[in-house]
Amino acid sequence: MTISSAPPTSSHLPARQSDWALRVQQDPVLLGDIARAVDGPFHVIDPARFGANLAAFKAVLSAAGVDGQIYYGKKANKAGAWLGECARHDGGVDVASVPELVHALECGVRGEDVVVTGAAKADRLLWLAARHRCLIAVDNLDELERIAALHIPVRILLRVLPDVNPDSRFGLDRKQVEHALDRCTAESSRISMEGFSFHLDGYEVRPRAELADRLIDLCTAARTRGLPATSISIGGGFACSYVDEEDWERFRSGYRDDWFHAGRKFAKFYPYHQNPTGAAMLADILGHIGPRLAGTGTRLLCEPGRALLDQAGFSVFPVQGYKERGDHGVVAVGGLSMSVSEQWKGSEFLPDPLLWHPDSAPGDPVTAFVGGASCMEYDVLTWRKIGFPRRPAHGDLLIYPNTAGYQMDKNESEFHQLPLPPKIRLADHDGRITWAFDTH
Repeated sequence: MTISSAPPTSSHLPARQSDWALRVQQDPVLLGDIARAVDGPFHVIDPARFGANLAAFKAVLSAAGVDGQIYYGKKANKAGAWLGECARHDGGVDVASVPELVHALECGVRGEDVVVTGAAKADRLLWLAARHRCLIAVDNLDELERIAALHIPVRILLRVLPDVNPDSRFGLDRKQVEHALDRCTAESSRISMEGFSFHLDGYEVRPRAELADRLIDLCTAARTRGLPATSISIGGGFACSYVDEEDWERFRSGYRDDWFHAGRKFAKFYPYHQNPTGAAMLADILGHIGPRLAGTGTRLLCEPGRALLDQAGFSVFPVQGYKERGDHGVVAVGGLSMSVSEQWKGSEFLPDPLLWHPDSAPGDPVTAFVGGASCMEYDVLTWRKIGFPRRPAHGDLLIYPNTAGYQMDKNESEFHQLPLPPKIRLADHDGRITWAFDTH
């Protein structure tokens, strides 16, 4: 068994990988055995890594002396394994639909540890969330009235419209917040207004800290009305780094359209190297607002998705064939680009895929892009011409590293009646790696 990455080229972008991922990929038989059992593409996931990421976020809160909760943004990946880790490690879950809520409860997450977000919540979702004492982030005044009409106790946050993004379709503007506070005061016997929430695009620390500081003021003012106003949620948007800084800067500075098949152009890419990331980013935010949170007795809530899944999974596609296209080739894989979601946002997942094969057969290096199994011209997993140490062949596997965050199942489809790639849950038992199908 050998794993082959791209030979060094100006467009080479090697992925950071965790020790567990490398161990799995270097096992001489494991991935081949799974591939034969699945007979198609699959995703490999490591629940233990998710648990470690969650523990790191919780440790940051504790070190800052701030009470709060970390909610896993469930939309980032549908696997049930993550929910089990939330239940085990006293984490929360952020959901936006009845099936997501039911799945979280089924996996042992308590209703009190679920926050319900989303812009247009169904009546059944509001009712079920209220019955289970979930925290509901209210996005508009009509929704608040539907909650009041339930005539049962409900816990809510008010989602505010950020001043830096006044055109957003999400959140309540200042006038609407005032009206909502009046209604919560009038309905305080049934509606427990527990604070405020927001979400910001991008991955910067300072805008989050500044808006959170404003919301602390809103909480203290709401308390003078007799409302609990104990918490603020700063949403998600916690950064990840998929590649090293030096490689990312080299890629960006040397970028050329001819690195991509047919001169494919992209408007933008995810920033594949960032700093700070994950729990360290939360620590920086708390460096700005931690003392105010602690001093005012205000809890901090956040809803990371991608950052909790960092290095917690990778995707595997069986190679079906290879052919030449001018000065480069095309690798055909048994899977669809819907399983690597950046393509369906008009972008590209940039970390280099790796060629896994059961032997070390020699060959001449080639460059190739990667096409999917459908009959659609645009079904392409990687438009960039990737360097391979030899010509990929039927029976090889192509590994896309670190795909658990949003890549695996955001846009998956059973196009051509192909089954969705299963998620394979790994565990370490007495030094031996075992695997099982995840339920989701």
